[in-house]
Amino acid sequence: METLLAVTDLHARYGDSHVLRGVTLAVSPGRSLGLLGRNGMGKTTLIRTALGYVTAAGGSVAWQGRAMTGAPPEKMARLGIGYVPEGRGIFPNLSVRENLVMTSRPGADGSRTWTLERVLATFPRLAERLGHGGQQLSGGEQQMLSIGRALLTNPRLLILDEATEGLAPLVVAEIWKTIAAIRETGIATLIVDRNARAVLAHTDDAVVLEKGVVVAAGASSALGADAVSLARYLGVS
Repeated sequence: METLLAVTDLHARYGDSHVLRGVTLAVSPGRSLGLLGRNGMGKTTLIRTALGYVTAAGGSVAWQGRAMTGAPPEKMARLGIGYVPEGRGIFPNLSVRENLVMTSRPGADGSRTWTLERVLATFPRLAERLGHGGQQLSGGEQQMLSIGRALLTNPRLLILDEATEGLAPLVVAEIWKTIAAIRETGIATLIVDRNARAVLAHTDDAVVLEKGVVVAAGASSALGADAVSLARYLGVS
């Protein structure tokens, strides 16, 4: 099977802290991978290292078989990776429309499957607030804006880091419904979220990190049925 993003024996450090210790994983076209682990186990660092925000201390990153270790984030984005960061990362002083159109571009293959009109149809609340500043939106609306902005890059892979963090239950349910719809369009996804059960329900495969090491990996359905591993590594009963 073709691989989009491949991370092999990846290491990362923050000063004397060895955060990633030989992580290997891969995301294939149209597939969804869940990245699980308790807080502080290296999930966000893995994403940021793969995307070039953090310098790798060892190992490799490849996109469609091409070496990309150390490539800057903007190059990774142009290859076809959409990123919804933890904390949303919207521009508070720009309007909803400005936040969206600033990233709108064809995909790496020239396609424009996702347009402003399609994003607004997916998130009707954003359509009602096009002239509002980013700082005027609720947390859920800001998250919708962050996802919509990433989709307008027409990515082949969408990475979502804690997309439901701090949101009300009804909004969380809406975000998961949207993620499911995005998966159905054929976009590959890499999902990080504290709700392990929800991640396993919305992914094909999953990887569990503990102290920067992969301690479990496989089909999401199999991991979801592994009560021992869920309790041991994730505290899920």
